[in-house]
Amino acid sequence: MAFASTALPFATGSAFSQQPAAIVNVQSEFQRNLNVHLICPDCKEIPPNLVENFSDGDMVCGSCGLVLGDRIIDTRSEWRTFANDDQGNDDPSRVGEALNPLLDGNQLDTMISYGAPGSNIGRELNRAQNKAVHDKKDNELQAAYAKISQMCERYSLPRVVQDTAKDIYKKVKDNRKLKGKSQESIEAAAIFIACRQSGVGRTFKEICLLTSVPKKEIGKVFKIIDGILLELGAPTNLAGPGDREYQAMSTNAEDLLNRFCSHLGLSSQVASGAQYIARRAAKEGILAGRSPISIAAATIYMAAGLFGEGRSASKIAERAGVSDGTIKTSYKFLWEAREKLVDPQWIESKKASMSGLPKA
Repeated sequence: MAFASTALPFATGSAFSQQPAAIVNVQSEFQRNLNVHLICPDCKEIPPNLVENFSDGDMVCGSCGLVLGDRIIDTRSEWRTFANDDQGNDDPSRVGEALNPLLDGNQLDTMISYGAPGSNIGRELNRAQNKAVHDKKDNELQAAYAKISQMCERYSLPRVVQDTAKDIYKKVKDNRKLKGKSQESIEAAAIFIACRQSGVGRTFKEICLLTSVPKKEIGKVFKIIDGILLELGAPTNLAGPGDREYQAMSTNAEDLLNRFCSHLGLSSQVASGAQYIARRAAKEGILAGRSPISIAAATIYMAAGLFGEGRSASKIAERAGVSDGTIKTSYKFLWEAREKLVDPQWIESKKASMSGLPKA
């Protein structure tokens, strides 16, 4: 039996399969064009100019800005690795919690529980794992950080002060200049410096109340740490963009006025007036050489009487932590220069009156 051969032209390299004509016709009837293009209904550009904004999850037309889709999925990698900047071949993958800059090591530890009650297997494994894995330096740092946080919370200091104090403690704790100094004095001095760097004024007396360390000891440690940080010149503020090199700073009266006025129940008008008087007194050099606490207490004593919210010297002394005799002695110099310190607009607007000033 002979069959007639039919020649079908096809290109070199293409696949050829001979199928019955009926099946080919059926498939061609249900064949769909899967090459579908998403175009902007306003611009109708082909090819379309589409921009995928993964930060907002939108697909936007690059020509007119029309949003064509929302909640798109970001298919890119979750991190970027730069071979030159990769330190120790660390892969920045999404494993574990965020690293704590205040601690050393990789901080990817495994914790073993004690197990069921009455069983010693879990306890022994936990003890062996702690000896093998946990870094003693991290344990010491965590204990010191817990003490710093406890001391800061007693005075309701903000979180930025706590983080800055911890950062300062970590940088100076192993310095030879602090050899023989108690850990508590180093922590107290770190908190005092952190308060200055963060703009939260606190006095030595207030820091001394947090610890059992004498004021002189904290003052000595403070000077040593201040010198160490000046030598290092490293940032001491962990607030982010506010990072800056360490600079020696001092507490002035203006840093203490708002807090003292708040404790005494005085209005914001008295607080702003006391700040103005303190600035004028510093410019004129009236109370030069006196402590910031004495200047703050004396200006509050003057401003409170000036705006009709007078407070006794003994009450202000109780809140400020100085004697009432010190306040009256400093106020005597302010009263003699009252014409230079009081803003004339206060008297013209009748917000203040010179007759309300206490007699020197």
